[in-house]
Amino acid sequence: MNYQLIDKSHAKEIGKLAVLLTNEIIERTGSNCFDIDEELAVDLCTNYLSSGLYSVIAAFDNLDIIGFGALCESQSLYAKGSFGIIQEFYILPIYRSQGVGKHLISSAIQFSKTKKWKRLELCTPSIPEFNRTYDFYKKNGFEITGGYKMKYET
Repeated sequence: MNYQLIDKSHAKEIGKLAVLLTNEIIERTGSNCFDIDEELAVDLCTNYLSSGLYSVIAAFDNLDIIGFGALCESQSLYAKGSFGIIQEFYILPIYRSQGVGKHLISSAIQFSKTKKWKRLELCTPSIPEFNRTYDFYKKNGFEITGGYKMKYET
């Protein structure tokens, strides 16, 4: 396996994986909380990567992308400056429990250090449907900061 930052030339592959991620969340939770299609995901990924708003680290099996972590930067007073957010993190099911996620999250953590971010945050999908996801992040050094992910459509 190989783990590396990618550019917009891989946006189509990342868009497909992002749709698989959102579909898995919808299927497992029974909640249609996402409304994104592949074409839109590819367009957004291309634009975000081109503008530098978004960084993606991909896991490769030979030439195939089998997982990715998408990160962006934010700032806050509580974090005492700039910090990173893992916006999406996904590994194809057949590659799970093989160390791919561990290496990918380690790559994301190393990337955050190069950016001099104060911390790295993420939001897990709902529990109990995603207990394994929660356990994975805990095992890799993340801790609960409290609260729920909420949104307001504008």
